[in-house]
Amino acid sequence: MCGITGVYSENEALTSKLAFFSLYSLQHRGQESAGIAVFGDYIHIHKGMGLVNDVFGDKKLSEMVGRIAVGHVRYSTTGESKIENAQPLLVKTKSGALAIAHNGNLVNYQTLRNQLENEGAVFITDSDTEVIAKLMAKELLTKEPEDALKRVSEQLRGSYTLVMALNDTLIGFRDSLGFKPLVIGEGEFGYIIASESCAIDAVGARIIREVRPGEAVFIKNGELEFVKIEDSSRKALCVFEYIYFARPDSVIDGISVYGVRHRIGEILARESPVDADIVSPVPDSGTTSAIGFSKESGIEYLEALIKNRYVGRTFILPHQSTRELSVKIKMNAVRKNVEGKRVVLIDDSIVRGTTSRKIVDMVRSAGAREVHFRVGSPPIISPCYFGIDMSTREELIASNRKVEEIRREINADSLAYLSLDGLIEAVGLEKGELCLACLTAEYPVDVSEAMECRRC
Repeated sequence: MCGITGVYSENEALTSKLAFFSLYSLQHRGQESAGIAVFGDYIHIHKGMGLVNDVFGDKKLSEMVGRIAVGHVRYSTTGESKIENAQPLLVKTKSGALAIAHNGNLVNYQTLRNQLENEGAVFITDSDTEVIAKLMAKELLTKEPEDALKRVSEQLRGSYTLVMALNDTLIGFRDSLGFKPLVIGEGEFGYIIASESCAIDAVGARIIREVRPGEAVFIKNGELEFVKIEDSSRKALCVFEYIYFARPDSVIDGISVYGVRHRIGEILARESPVDADIVSPVPDSGTTSAIGFSKESGIEYLEALIKNRYVGRTFILPHQSTRELSVKIKMNAVRKNVEGKRVVLIDDSIVRGTTSRKIVDMVRSAGAREVHFRVGSPPIISPCYFGIDMSTREELIASNRKVEEIRREINADSLAYLSLDGLIEAVGLEKGELCLACLTAEYPVDVSEAMECRRC
C-alpha cells in the first residue's frame, strides 16, 4: 500500500496544495501518517500522524512554497507506526537535499541496513525507505542521479516505487517488476506523478501514461524525460491493486479497476451460483463486484450493510485489535432489507476471517434467513512480502483450512471463492504478468530473508 505523489509547478504557491489534494485522493492507500516536502528557496517539510486533512491546514500549506513537492500517505509494513517513520524522508547528499517517498517493501532490507551500518551509517528510523535514501546518498557521492539510481536499483530486492526530489529535479521510479503502480499526468500547472490515476484526475490534470516497470521519469525546468533504469524478463503487477487496494475509478496499466471488479462479480456468479433473494456488497470494496454478480445472476442488488463513511479501511489499520473493534462502528445491517431473506454477501477477500465472521453474524442478527458468502479472489494462503501486512501464514485462515472449514468458521450457509483462472480472466493480463504470490505461494523474487525476519 502507501500512496505517493510528486508535483512540479511553475506556480510555486500552488505546488503544496496540488500535493495535498492528490494525497487526499490517495487516502485509501494509507491512514497512519501523511507528509509533504516542498523544494523552493529553501526546503519546507511537514509530517504528522493521522489523515491528510488532520495533518495539513490552509495556513501550513500556504507557508510551503516552491516548484517541487513530494508527498506520502503511509500504511506500514517494514517499520512501526510512529512519527519517525512518516514520509517523505529528507537526507543530505553531496549533490544536495534528497526527499524520498516509497511505496512497497524490500525483502533484503536487513542485509542492506547491516551493510550500511557497518560502513558507519546512522539510522533514525526502522523503515526500509531510509535504506533506499542512504543508498542514494552514498551513490550520489560519485555518480550523477541517473547512474546513482541504476546502481541503487541493482541492490534492492522487492517492491519499490519511488518519488524523489533532488534539488531542482523531480524523479519518479518504478521497480523492474512493476509491483506497484505509478502514473504521470500533465496540467496547466505543470506535471504530477502519483500512485493512481484518481490523484491526477483530482487536480484537473490529464494522464500522459504509466511509468513503465524499470523506468524512471526525470522532470527538471519543465522538461520531461523518461529513462530506462532496469530490465526484467517478466512483470509482477500486484493483483490486489485490482481486487482491493486501488480506487475503482483508477486505471492501472491501462486497465479499469472498476471494470475488473465488475467482471469478478460476473465470473463469480457463473462459477458459484446460489438461490437467494438479494445480493449485497460488504462495503466498499465489494460493491462493484456485487453489482456484477447481481447483473449476471439476476438476483436483486440491495444493500444489507450500510457503512459509516467516517471510518477508514479496517484492513489497513496497523493492529488486529483495532481492526476488529472498527468493524462494529464501521457498518450496520439494514434489518428491513434482510429480514426473512436469503442474502448473498460479496467481499473482495478473506484474510484472517475474524471480520467476515462478525459481518455474517451481524446480518443474521438482523433477521436474515440464510447468509451466503462469495469472495472476489481465490483463498489467500501465503503472506505478502511486497507491501501488504499479512504477517504470518498462521494468521491466514485459508493457509491451513479447507473451504468447508472456513465456511463453518465464519458461520455462513455457503462459501465460495473466485477461481484463480477466473481472477486472471477478470484482470485481462497474462498470468506471468501478475504477482499472485499470496494466492499461490509462488514468489517472483527470493523472499527467504524476509521470511526469516518475520519469524523473528
